[in-house]
Amino acid sequence: MRSFFRKSLALSVVFSAIAAVKFPAESRADEGMWLFNSVPKSQLKSNHQFEPTQEWLDHLMLSSVRFNSGGSASFVSSQGLVLTNHHVASDTLYKLSTPENNYNENGFLAATQAEEIKTPDLELNQLISIEDVTSKVNEAVKSNMTAQEAAKARQAKMAAIEKESLDASGLRSDVVTLFGGGRYHLYRYKKYTDVRLVWAPEAKTAFFGGDADNFEYPRYCLDVTLFRVYENGKPAQIDHFLKMDPKGAREQDLVFVSGNPGRTRRIFTHDAIEFQRDIALPRTMNLLRRREVLMQQYGLAGPEQQRRSKDDLFGIQNSRKASTGILLGIQDPSFTANKKKQEAELIQSLSKDPKLAPLAKAWDQIRDAQVKRKEYLTKGASLRSQLYAKAEMLNLMASEDRKASGDRLREFRDSNRESLEQTLFSKAPIYEDLERVVLADELSRLIDDRGANDPLVVAALAGKNPKQRATELVAGTKLIDVEERRKIAAAGTQAISESKDPLIVLARSLESEYRRVREATESIEEQERQAYAKVTEAKFAVGGDSVYPDATFTLRLAYGKVLGYETEGKSFPAQTTLGGAFEHEKLHLTKDPWVLPTSWHAARDKMNSDTPFNFVCTADIIGGNSGSPVVSRDGAMVGIIFDGNIESLTADYYYTDNVSRAVAVHIAGVLESLRTIYGASHLADEMGR
Repeated sequence: MRSFFRKSLALSVVFSAIAAVKFPAESRADEGMWLFNSVPKSQLKSNHQFEPTQEWLDHLMLSSVRFNSGGSASFVSSQGLVLTNHHVASDTLYKLSTPENNYNENGFLAATQAEEIKTPDLELNQLISIEDVTSKVNEAVKSNMTAQEAAKARQAKMAAIEKESLDASGLRSDVVTLFGGGRYHLYRYKKYTDVRLVWAPEAKTAFFGGDADNFEYPRYCLDVTLFRVYENGKPAQIDHFLKMDPKGAREQDLVFVSGNPGRTRRIFTHDAIEFQRDIALPRTMNLLRRREVLMQQYGLAGPEQQRRSKDDLFGIQNSRKASTGILLGIQDPSFTANKKKQEAELIQSLSKDPKLAPLAKAWDQIRDAQVKRKEYLTKGASLRSQLYAKAEMLNLMASEDRKASGDRLREFRDSNRESLEQTLFSKAPIYEDLERVVLADELSRLIDDRGANDPLVVAALAGKNPKQRATELVAGTKLIDVEERRKIAAAGTQAISESKDPLIVLARSLESEYRRVREATESIEEQERQAYAKVTEAKFAVGGDSVYPDATFTLRLAYGKVLGYETEGKSFPAQTTLGGAFEHEKLHLTKDPWVLPTSWHAARDKMNSDTPFNFVCTADIIGGNSGSPVVSRDGAMVGIIFDGNIESLTADYYYTDNVSRAVAVHIAGVLESLRTIYGASHLADEMGR
């Protein structure tokens, strides 16, 4: 499942995003995650005899949605219906579930709007406008500044631009770094925070085939869920939403994907790639394996423990499998060899022009940054558990709120305050037994990383072993209570300094080291940012600037054809059918995870078994595109992205359309399922209206 790897984000193992640019000569076929204000219209016209109008682009942009939990979606009715993936929704489905009502496993259907369930902490973003603010950001950084000074000056200017925009427009305002620091764009979003669950199918169909079929094809998954956004207690009135094409996508059709790809690293130099290949990614894999085993063992304690840990386990397994594919891709010697060759050719071209020759120093700066990254890789001073994260956030917020917005850590800036509090004061359940297990493992990891005699570790353990210390911390804290968190946040530094809550005390004791490591890491990132800006300038100078930046979890447009493929002597069709799901179940002898829900078998005789179900296309996608609408030339919805095949996992670093495919749920399969399996014709009728 090509989600934004939100569970990996929770583990802090996702790498910093550095934006990318590639030579036009390097582009392959339909490569590209294009900015909506820089769509390659001439390329589309030349290759596909289609040139989107500005009206077409604006409508698709305004119909697209981003989930703060990681993922994409779209408006599909004038009454605020939002369609996304089940696995994008799963975080919320688990938060809404109880031992009596497991909505993730058993599904949910609101027969009326009155039955729709309000979610605890979802924020949906609709991109309204994009403004180039590059000159404003760059004017804040002076040539005589150190990397650390430059980072702070840049951060302060970005915060000021965001606050000014928020005050003027009332819209969420984010300055996004593109092209490695070569460009800065201000993205303005309308936020929806009253989001309600409308319908979700059972997990057995949404994730049919389980981890075994994940990133594989053919697929037979109904990986979709419907929400509705509300304003002032009523369904929001939406002007821009997608019409449905009931016939959906057909083989050889040109299709477009509008979504929020998470992070790509295509600009990385060979030194940065080798650091990822040899050090960072293997460490990521070890962290994921460690947490995967932990969640599996916790789940063995009983059905309720299994329910509580299943979403975490799913996210971890998804990230582990994805990371395995990414690592395999960059372990190919021909990839790094080709990267070195391209860099050598570029540097040789720069040397011929005295004005451009100094740009070649950027590659040395990036090489030096990787040495520094290695030094700090295991020096983190944070613990990745839900309760500790709340304590750390409260502790830092109290200190940061005493500063001017532009001087704060970026997540505490004024323009981000509402979103920050949405997370901090979430009413989503926190399970004490799971927190004890996770926190104990995090303390053990801290010992592994820093050594048992490290003063910070000694202070964190307070003379106990990790299990004892975690038990003590969870038993003694009151932060599981939302109102307690609100009270501490309102009282500020005095409440933090006087607090006896053991998690607050622990966060206080780790704060100085946390800040030291973070400051050092941000300084390294600034060094890389300045270097990659030079790499970008060099590539612009040689190849022109009609190119796309690396993914930044902001809205992009990708396109390609609906097309099957061949690999290892096997041919794979462009699409599967609803009836094929039953054949796939039979092929695997009806064993988990190849067991369709009872609802499917009950409706088998009623459904049209030839209805298209899943399909593949050559669109350039990555994690974060999950839930992205797939639309036709006419701008009508024909499908929804939910995965990529195993061959597509190299897309973090490079694109190929030979066998790499994006996998989508066919809209015909969605509509047929709503009508014949789930008795939700009222929703099928509403979609597109």
